[in-house]
Amino acid sequence: MKRKLLDILACPMCKKHPLELIEIKTKNDEIVEGAIYCDTCERYFLIIEEIPVMLPDELRDKKQENEFLQKNKDSLPEKIIKQGKPWHL
Repeated sequence: MKRKLLDILACPMCKKHPLELIEIKTKNDEIVEGAIYCDTCERYFLIIEEIPVMLPDELRDKKQENEFLQKNKDSLPEKIIKQGKPWHL
């Protein structure tokens, strides 16, 4: 995901803009893995293989998200790992 994309993204649940970017892995100035966080509704949205996955709660893949959270728990802030919606560790 290009950082510039963050300028136009809004939370799909509460429509807040701007959102917070948490970078885990970058390559050639693009975010390969990371998360986007909405501090209004406390939801996180993952960036997987350069793609921001910004789906409403009912369409999210809980298994995929839990695997991502477990794998990256040392790189993500506590507000995502322990309190983030819709799921947390």
